[in-house]
Amino acid sequence: MRHLIAVDWGTSSLRGARLDDAGQVLEEKSALLGILNVPNGDFAGVFASLFSGWMKPAGTRCLISGMAGSRQGWAEAPYVACPAGPGDLVQQLHWIERGRIAIVPGLSDTQADVPDVMRGEEVQIFGAMRLAGLADGLFVLPGTHSKWATVRGGRVTGFRTYMTGEVYGLFGQHSILARTLDASASLDAAAFRRGAARAGNGEGLLHNAFGVRALALFGRLSPTESASYLSGLLIGEELGRQELPASGEVIVIGASALVARYALALGERGAKVRTFGAEATWAGLRALQA
Repeated sequence: MRHLIAVDWGTSSLRGARLDDAGQVLEEKSALLGILNVPNGDFAGVFASLFSGWMKPAGTRCLISGMAGSRQGWAEAPYVACPAGPGDLVQQLHWIERGRIAIVPGLSDTQADVPDVMRGEEVQIFGAMRLAGLADGLFVLPGTHSKWATVRGGRVTGFRTYMTGEVYGLFGQHSILARTLDASASLDAAAFRRGAARAGNGEGLLHNAFGVRALALFGRLSPTESASYLSGLLIGEELGRQELPASGEVIVIGASALVARYALALGERGAKVRTFGAEATWAGLRALQA
């Protein structure tokens, strides 16, 4: 099997891993050089500065997932429509250098005549499937734009995106709520649970969000508690839109701090949660190596 360099190139940062023939990580690198931070748009130069040494052995191949394949990235890799599995992505790889460097396409889906898209998360899903030994399930990828994807027979059959993380940032930094909460505070589990439970009251997010300010004015939420309460409201709103599988198991993939919040909220609904981090990306890119 060829040596593989796995790269996840996002909006604000990129990271890469050198994998051995068994898929084990030999070395990792990261830099704050996401697609919006590439000097003069020199993607090839940034890639060479970080990974040229890894690419030297004969037969080495690099697969790049994430926003590097967007219109603002290195080269646009068109979306593959759902349902789609790893083989469908392999067929649509966008080659920067034939046989050596390729960008993985994202996925698209349509719900009620409105399109939805993902880039990078599809690789994490296929990686988690490989690591967990699953061909079916519900996969959640928390983040600025959270994804909920359904997998059947080893293929993503559909997904939906929620702007939960971005809305949290807007509320916590640019709304009246910013005056009464500490957006950088660590998780207060009790306040988070209160917010998640409140999200299920049927009153709607726009009303419940103002309650963050009112509770603070009456001394019933501290700035630290307010941040977790708001997070619980937003994630609770997101979860309230989901139909959990009969098995009760949900796979959550992402950064540990955010994954912990989703696991907490899902646990309150009786779900069994399995979690994965960066290893899902590396396993997913390896699964795409022809």
